[in-house]
Amino acid sequence: MAKQFDKIETPHRAFIEAQHLFFVGSAAPTGRVNISPKGMDSLRVLSHNRIIWRNLTGSGNETAGHLKQSNRMTLMWCGFEKRPMILRAYGSARTLHRRDPEFDELNALFPEIVSARQIYDMHVDMVQTSCGYAVPFYDFVEDRDTLAKWAEDRGPEGIQTYWEDRNQHTIDGMPTDILGDPDDT
Repeated sequence: MAKQFDKIETPHRAFIEAQHLFFVGSAAPTGRVNISPKGMDSLRVLSHNRIIWRNLTGSGNETAGHLKQSNRMTLMWCGFEKRPMILRAYGSARTLHRRDPEFDELNALFPEIVSARQIYDMHVDMVQTSCGYAVPFYDFVEDRDTLAKWAEDRGPEGIQTYWEDRNQHTIDGMPTDILGDPDDT
């Protein structure tokens, strides 16, 4: 049976920090809903109601475009190993780009990587746990290094070019502001 909480309790935090994978869900008022898997030591629980996670450069940039229009976000973890649990954190989030004053301070909480694109700062207003009895067992082997190598091969200039070519709009054509908001000039 699902249980709801108004904050991240100590056992929730321990469960979150033990996971190697989480999923993020976001949606604008119109267009497609996006659900994306995340890993690579990219999430930190900062308090009972605050989570930050770092988004690395990838083929899409849906979350940034969605949050520009609607700040709703859901994060989800599954217990793939011994403990059968699903934990969801619901809340609102804001996007911090490399140009934003807080980005460097929060980015310093993670291992250095050239492809860091955004940090999402989420206020959690509800946590829900459920059984996870239908989630299969999987054993964690190791993190992939493919994305890190891909980014290192391109360097900062290549990453910038990739953002210009492939990360300025969502698949529904919404702006992501990766290069700055044109309305702010």
